[in-house]
Amino acid sequence: MKAVVLHEYGGPEKLKYEDVPDSVAKEGQVLVRVAATSVNPIDYKMRSGAAKAHFPVEFPAILGRDVSGIVREVGPGVSQFKPGDKVMAMASKTYAELTAVAAKDLALVPDKLDLVKAAALPLVMLTGEQLITQGTKIQAGQTVLVTGAVGSVGRSAVWTAKKAGAKVIAGVKKSQLKEAESLGADQVLALDDAAAIEKLGFIDAIADTVDGETAQKLLGKVKQGGIFASVVGAPANARMHPTIKVEPIQAKPDAAMLRILAEDVAAGLFVIPIDRMVPLADAAAAHAAAEKGGIGKILLLA
Repeated sequence: MKAVVLHEYGGPEKLKYEDVPDSVAKEGQVLVRVAATSVNPIDYKMRSGAAKAHFPVEFPAILGRDVSGIVREVGPGVSQFKPGDKVMAMASKTYAELTAVAAKDLALVPDKLDLVKAAALPLVMLTGEQLITQGTKIQAGQTVLVTGAVGSVGRSAVWTAKKAGAKVIAGVKKSQLKEAESLGADQVLALDDAAAIEKLGFIDAIADTVDGETAQKLLGKVKQGGIFASVVGAPANARMHPTIKVEPIQAKPDAAMLRILAEDVAAGLFVIPIDRMVPLADAAAAHAAAEKGGIGKILLLA
């Protein structure tokens, strides 16, 4: 099979499209013929070595955390899927034509959801959902501020918090205020507007996706006993706020929740924007584009 292989840390040019042995479905696994995968920040941080303290890479490596595709075959002990099923998952080693995925992590793609576009969803939706449910633990009637709210993880966090009945403040850049109005949040706040942040009262929780100075400024806006949940680590000044619980979140596969969120997308209830779709062979160029930033996801078509 063809796959995108990383032989050493470095820039996008280190990603090589080459022949590798076919993946095989072992006990409890499903072999998926990949329709698409996507580029996530963790991918290029692992590629560059920026994430090696927490996500070391064993070379040669195949990156990728999202997959949508068709079941090719099932391994021993798997009965809930069959060849031909359209599936999606948060997985690993997905920058390839074939990938073996734990059956427990796979979800069927909803009928009204495009198979290729489904690849944009697993990692970011589950990260956003878990940031709210396991991180902030926000309850109906409470107030949560989601930073980076127009990003894919942020959008998912806003959606999950609204479903929980919380009052949601979407934190974005001034340049993103208009776009943020479509998120369905109760309030939109420019995080690069010092006066706007100054006016913000104490809130129950923050769901952070941006870190840096913004996170440090906002930490003091969480009420005593409140929660600051983050997918990018604790703010540098966390020790200055001992009464606020800092909750780090690292997303884990959850097939049942993935299916629920995918059905919401299929029904048009919320959207994960897609910037472009490119061939898997062009993964290096896709990484270069993704690192420049933007709103929509980049899909790699296998």
